[in-house]
Amino acid sequence: MTSIALAGRILRIKPSPSTAAADRASELKRAGRSIISLVVGEPDFDTPAHIRAAAAAAMEAGATRYTQLAGTPELRKAIADKLLRENGLTYDPKDIIVTNGAKSGIYAAFAATLDAGDEVIIPAPFWVSYTDVVLACDGVPVTVPCDEAQGFKLTAEQLEAAITPRTRWLILNSPSNPTGATYSLEEYAALAQVLERHPAVLVMTDDIYEHLRFEGGIAPHFLNAAPQLQDRTLAINGVSKTYAMTGFRIGWAAGPSLLIKALDTLLSQAAGNASSVSQAAALAALNGDQSFVRDNLATYRQRRDVMAAGINAIPGLSCLVPDGAFYLYVNCAGLIGRTTPEGTVLADDGMVTLYLLDSVGVAVVAGAAYGLSPYFRISTATSLDTLQEGLNRIAKAIGQLR
Repeated sequence: MTSIALAGRILRIKPSPSTAAADRASELKRAGRSIISLVVGEPDFDTPAHIRAAAAAAMEAGATRYTQLAGTPELRKAIADKLLRENGLTYDPKDIIVTNGAKSGIYAAFAATLDAGDEVIIPAPFWVSYTDVVLACDGVPVTVPCDEAQGFKLTAEQLEAAITPRTRWLILNSPSNPTGATYSLEEYAALAQVLERHPAVLVMTDDIYEHLRFEGGIAPHFLNAAPQLQDRTLAINGVSKTYAMTGFRIGWAAGPSLLIKALDTLLSQAAGNASSVSQAAALAALNGDQSFVRDNLATYRQRRDVMAAGINAIPGLSCLVPDGAFYLYVNCAGLIGRTTPEGTVLADDGMVTLYLLDSVGVAVVAGAAYGLSPYFRISTATSLDTLQEGLNRIAKAIGQLR
């Protein structure tokens, strides 16, 4: 047999835990099990009709060829207009690049800036891909635990303590996956004061859930509190969550000209332009009727309220009521050390999630995947009936513990 030697960057990383949990749930369903999957962070709504129509019209009009690597001029202008209109941020369209999903922009930014040993500060809990993307780019993820008592948010004191001469980036995700925590302008300003003392540290804002904020309108942007740091901030976003367009794979990055040009150079060799048809759909999303966004937010809020109340009524579980996104980060410390009917002691949140899956067919993701235990993440991006059934099964499973 041929011996294949894999690169170190592949050996350092692992498949996405949330994807692995979703795949396991799907396998069990195919095997005939009744599974309630509360894993996938994907809107369960159909993409709005006017966006789908724009994609079809683009195909019929022959817009099926290469675009400029950075995206069509029309879409980049629409993104610049959106950033000004919704976020109060001014960008020239040439300082915006369209990417194959927001994740592609995050990866490209780290690949373009990290040398071996460079550090990236990642507040925990964090989206599961951040650490592995840093590792894949030869960087060192520096995770900073942000506990429940502080609202799962990084403090200025923690940031100061985490910065070293090798620090290259700080990642901020608000509202957050997995907690739904949202930074205020005052909290951003405190972080900015620290960053002003460290001019070599870049800031990446992952704004993908900005519209999924339950009170007070769209989430404030870091640069609203720290406009003086725009020359070293990269704003990442996309249409996946807000417009239920996950499969269209359209994200973008807006930032300093030098960095955007570096991303353009890298992606010209690594990926090429984003889908021309998807870009036309994204243009329709940004420029079109936004009532869909408001209507969906009301549904997500109802789901959040039902699930938060339900979880907090189950002995041994608790959760903060999230400010945004469509997740609950459930504290399961009250279950650690308890024993299943089969005699297994639940030693950590991984064992709790396995117990829920095996005993009652509820799939969730262990908090260890997000860098802070003992918790598990529930996605509320599914129907109320499904969520209520999940709650009932979880309560049943916990009621059987000793």
